[in-house]
Amino acid sequence: MLTIGIDIGSVATKAVMMENGKKIITKHITPTGWSPKESGERVYREVLEKNGLEKSRVNKVIGTGYGRIALDFADKIVTEITCHGKGAHFLHPNTETIIDIGGQDSKVIRINKEGQVLDFLMNDKCAAGTGKFLEVMSNALEVDISQLSALADRKNGRKINSMCTVFAESEVISLMAEGAGKGEIARGLLESTANKVMVLGGRIGLVGEVFFSGGVSKIPLLRAIMDEKMNNPLIHSQDSQYIGAIGAAIVGAKKR
Repeated sequence: MLTIGIDIGSVATKAVMMENGKKIITKHITPTGWSPKESGERVYREVLEKNGLEKSRVNKVIGTGYGRIALDFADKIVTEITCHGKGAHFLHPNTETIIDIGGQDSKVIRINKEGQVLDFLMNDKCAAGTGKFLEVMSNALEVDISQLSALADRKNGRKINSMCTVFAESEVISLMAEGAGKGEIARGLLESTANKVMVLGGRIGLVGEVFFSGGVSKIPLLRAIMDEKMNNPLIHSQDSQYIGAIGAAIVGAKKR
């Protein structure tokens, strides 16, 4: 049984094809761009082409993510919270808590031993502690977000006090005007992001083994900073950014 999970995020659209919900056959990622519908259709088409398959060979297509409603060809749409639980459990079965930092929101999810959601909290009203926050701040530093980890000072950071992205950007510009180094500011931005997510996690409880997902989880120094704050290494996988799509594909395999 072949299923495809498509996760349309604000920044990237991910697709994963699985066999019987147990084996990943193909994974693919593409920028979401201005149209979630077009990016969803594109990633679906590219997964099929990559495997030389017609649409009829796929048993189920499940959509998730903030743009899931645009997937009018999907057999079913499922919330990203449910899919993240299934996806993290697949990649690391001992996961009890998930920290996910996406482009426009951050969330902490508690799951049981079967990957079912027990509780969750989401910050989707403010860009603080999200990929968007780091993107805006990177632009202020005139670097790409992918360069933040390499740029950041390993020991010394300038504290970013503002919780608001707009005010934090002004704060960054002021720090540069005062002569602060970009490395110190970059470190401060990563510290600020970690602190905001830890506050969210503290409200729900960071229990057991914690899986770190989302595009921002690819920033090595941010992972290291969060490890220090938790006193417990975060679990991270090369497929962490795909957990929503993986979970959707798993859900599809269970829908008859």
